[in-house]
Amino acid sequence: MAYSSYFMSRLRACLFAALIGGSGTVYGQQHPTMRWAELPELLKEQWRSLATEMNDNSRCAAAFDGSSDASRMILKCSIHIRMAAEGARRAMKYCEEERLRLGVRAPCRVVVR
Repeated sequence: MAYSSYFMSRLRACLFAALIGGSGTVYGQQHPTMRWAELPELLKEQWRSLATEMNDNSRCAAAFDGSSDASRMILKCSIHIRMAAEGARRAMKYCEEERLRLGVRAPCRVVVR
């Protein structure tokens, strides 16, 4: 059974669109977030000390089990970065590594203002 060239070109276009659409989840990853106001005071102080070096694309990720035990609090930032998505990905990676090392149960989340 022979298919028309129009049908084949439409089929290729649909397959290409599906392929591109499916790969968007890899590049358009959404990380869990938390508001800056939710951070314990100790992490807010760390944030403030780093804020002078941050640009619009800088991102930080935090995890903490409570607001009183400093050894169970993590704030990791990707400061000198050109793309915000890459900054978030790196901050999450650094935070997850530290979270596993310290045994913090709470998940890492990207901090947003």
